[in-house]
Amino acid sequence: MSSMRSRPALIHSGGRRNPSVRALLAERRTTTPLRTAFVEGRSGRQVTWGQIAVAAADWTAQRSRLGGAPLARVGIVMADPLAVATAHLAALAAGVTVAPLNPKAPADELAGEIRSLGLSAVVTDGAAEADFDDLAAAGAQVWLSGPGGLRLVRFRPWPASTVSPGPAALIMASSGTTGPRKIIPLTEAQLVGTATGIVRHHQLTADDRGYCPLPLFHINGLVVGVLSTLVAGSSLVVDSRFSRRRFWAIAAAHDVTWLNLVPAIIGLLAETAAPAGVADRIRFARSASAPLAPGTLGRFEGRYGISVLETYGMTEAASQIAANPIDPRRRRPGSVGLGVGTEIRIVDETGHRVRPDTVGAVEIRGDHVIDRYWAATDHRLVERPARRDGGWLTTGDLGRFDGDGFLYLVGRSDDVINRGGEKLYPAEIEAVLLDDARVTAAVVVGRRHPIVGEEPVAFVLADVPPAKRAGLTDDLHQRCARALSAFKRPADISVAETLPAGPTGKVRRADVRRQAALTSHLHPVRA
Repeated sequence: MSSMRSRPALIHSGGRRNPSVRALLAERRTTTPLRTAFVEGRSGRQVTWGQIAVAAADWTAQRSRLGGAPLARVGIVMADPLAVATAHLAALAAGVTVAPLNPKAPADELAGEIRSLGLSAVVTDGAAEADFDDLAAAGAQVWLSGPGGLRLVRFRPWPASTVSPGPAALIMASSGTTGPRKIIPLTEAQLVGTATGIVRHHQLTADDRGYCPLPLFHINGLVVGVLSTLVAGSSLVVDSRFSRRRFWAIAAAHDVTWLNLVPAIIGLLAETAAPAGVADRIRFARSASAPLAPGTLGRFEGRYGISVLETYGMTEAASQIAANPIDPRRRRPGSVGLGVGTEIRIVDETGHRVRPDTVGAVEIRGDHVIDRYWAATDHRLVERPARRDGGWLTTGDLGRFDGDGFLYLVGRSDDVINRGGEKLYPAEIEAVLLDDARVTAAVVVGRRHPIVGEEPVAFVLADVPPAKRAGLTDDLHQRCARALSAFKRPADISVAETLPAGPTGKVRRADVRRQAALTSHLHPVRA
């Protein structure tokens, strides 16, 4: 386990509480204009805080042309992570509403995003899957961002009003996997406030350099990565994609001090050798986005001596909700920690709080939690309330508190498997499967059963040749028999070539459930 090294005092901006992005950039431009802000991990290309401040001035000068209306919405469709980080901060400083989009999405998908979000303009670096004409055909101005600043390259005006329903600095669309697709609006105060909380909790200073091989069109990369770096006045290594082969070489080359990761990456790194001494400077590896199996955590920490900081967040809370203590001696493996600037409660089906060690629905409340969603209706965006009575937002997650208030997540409410009236939580079964060092990923879903309603089935990824897969599944069934009650054991365990996953590595369970349904006829019901 890495020892805690002493930390200098945190940087604050003139004693002000949660200053604006514009004020933070102005301070960086005045005090440290030549200091590196972001580094592209593979090439070593860099941008300084002074260069980002210049870009922000360009965005501010072009603001009226980018959308016209005071609350115009501008999409960012960029493949270069340095360009994304710069544009994100510059746009926030200019006061436009930013919508980060996936540059690898096909043209039709991007067009749908532009229309549903009502974007008045799109800024690109020319490296997206869709070309200028595709983007313009969706109904938006297209601006090219380059060394010379912003340049309008295509124009087709959006036919409807671009005025937002209310103030927002960042808008992101929900995945729609747990209900109707919603647009999540976050204010600048919520974003900067959450980033400030991350900096304080993680004890980040100007001496730190993070490594974030995560996409910057998701809330984690934008807030935990980009915005917390601005608040701390530190620097961040960014990457367009994770590379298992090059990860540690990049970390060593740029002297990183902390890692912003997801469980899928941690699982792969747990089985990867690193050069001697590379972990010496790294204080912790942050884990978010999905549950991290204790076995995977243990293998990673045992191999590298880098302690893992398990956290919990969601877009509706501007990323971080809870985190384990920064002191590794106080962390609890399997728990996502304690609330950080967030009230958390667990309630039963009637909305009443439950006792410790009782599973219930996780609800949150705080200044950084949204109070409304936007919904697209007839080319207009309208507001919908997000919180329940008392200001509580239902996360859709299920969890429990231990006696000391540490939060343990057990799954999503719509992922619970009902086997003959018994409630099964996939995370518990997946943790048993991941205890086998050969298994790099596991997902358990429910498959319809004519007698008990649903039965659990498992799909795993594993570093074994095809000839040894049958032996692995036999071993996994035996492992489950030892660790789980009979009704919790998977009816089937399959070794898959791939698992459907999003850009951050989170498995798309709806796709896995559809795959499981296709196999039901292969397994006749036994009386």
